[in-house]
Amino acid sequence: MDLPANRGRWRRRSARSHVPLLVAIFFLLLPASLLLSSAYSSLLRSLLPFSASAPGSGGGGTLRCGRSAELEGERFLWYAPHSGFSNQVGELRNAAVAAALLNRTLVVPPVLDHHAVALGSCPKFRVAEPSDLRAAVWDHAMQLLREQRYVSMGDIVDLSPLKPLVKTIDFRVFVSLWCGVDMQKTCFSGLCCSVSGGGSLPSDYDRCRSLLSGLEGSESGGCVYPVQDDCRTTVWTYQENNDGALDSFQPDEELKRKKKISYVRRRKDIYKSLGPGNKAEDATLLAFGTLFSAPYKGSESYFDIHESPKDHRLQNLLEKIEFLPFAPEIMAAGTELAKSKIKEPFLCAQLRLLDGQFKNHWKSTFSALKEKLKSLEVEMKTNKNSGSVHIFLMTDLPRANWTKTYLADIAKDGKYQLYILKEDDVLQTAEKLMAAEHGIRSGFLPKIRGNTNKDCDPVQLPEILLYIEESVCSCASLGFVGTAGSTIAGSIETMRKNNVCKL
Repeated sequence: MDLPANRGRWRRRSARSHVPLLVAIFFLLLPASLLLSSAYSSLLRSLLPFSASAPGSGGGGTLRCGRSAELEGERFLWYAPHSGFSNQVGELRNAAVAAALLNRTLVVPPVLDHHAVALGSCPKFRVAEPSDLRAAVWDHAMQLLREQRYVSMGDIVDLSPLKPLVKTIDFRVFVSLWCGVDMQKTCFSGLCCSVSGGGSLPSDYDRCRSLLSGLEGSESGGCVYPVQDDCRTTVWTYQENNDGALDSFQPDEELKRKKKISYVRRRKDIYKSLGPGNKAEDATLLAFGTLFSAPYKGSESYFDIHESPKDHRLQNLLEKIEFLPFAPEIMAAGTELAKSKIKEPFLCAQLRLLDGQFKNHWKSTFSALKEKLKSLEVEMKTNKNSGSVHIFLMTDLPRANWTKTYLADIAKDGKYQLYILKEDDVLQTAEKLMAAEHGIRSGFLPKIRGNTNKDCDPVQLPEILLYIEESVCSCASLGFVGTAGSTIAGSIETMRKNNVCKL
């Protein structure tokens, strides 16, 4: 907006009239400023989360991203996980592939609450913007911090298969070093406390949120490159020689007209787009939105890198991450419960009845279980086995709500013996798991400046019942019945395929 004419004239007169006074003040303060400049710039560097000069440059030189010199020279990859745990594991696998391809250190995120961050629908071309997803993940991570419920993906999932091929750093360590944000309230044990502390100012949290989210675009001289390509416009590929080609799945004409969609989906080579020779290559942090992908109508919704015959290192990684097991404490607990609590050969039934689309498909879910039980009964008669069928049940339907359902019929029928786990059954395992600090230990560790046995206010024990249930199901020698379309069922099938149970 233009200034009023009289105000503009006043500013010009005022500037001329004070020139002698300003010159005098300048010469009086110059010696003091020279004496204090070194101390002042040191103080400024300690207060600001992103110093404007590199260490040892004396105030000039290139931009240094982050507070800690220990991260100097490293380049990182960050992304925004979403939805349920199984989706988050799928995104972690894709992120590991992207980090390996782009030679970046993967920032391992926390486990998010179920559907705390929502993507939307790729097939319907209705998804949240990548910057909004990243901001939502940061906000939820800070909520987990405040409520002391933080648990890292590296605490739950065994990341050791990645170690030879992908460098990682826990989110807590990364933001405490890079942004100066104090993350000690996310810690359960001493090692985490000693490497996750920062000298936070209130502004550090907002600054870190803004940078990790890419809400201000590509800023700070290339510190952050926010990837804005999402599943509406892009399917990431590698070494397919079709960079820029149209993907086979496009919005249909009715959807274009109804939703006023102008998107065109193209297949893009991730290395050509974000690797050497591109602006993204120079950024210290490459920030994706979601990296979730799933098959749809002959195409992948976003990330289509499943094999790489030309790149043996990547092919090795793809084979290793096809299955990432749970942490050893979880796997051992599942095996022990199968041995000591159930003992007999058993069937595992995973019945997802309340969440999302599954609440409308009870009939088909129960039908699959009925068919399996009938076939087991026939088999037992053939083998002249008159005992009961042992069933390990995992379901999101509370027992109080079983009335007039097939589950109530099974529970009353003497032919079947049901086994169900409760959260109290796994508390001891949760404590062992958190004390192990796998998330912190699995990635980059800074120099420890304090006592690793220092006291800190421990986070709450995580709810690990679901993970141990999956582990128990991997031991079901009579087979497995899972809810069609459930990612949890898919996870159990993968565990069983990889023969993880060692009874």
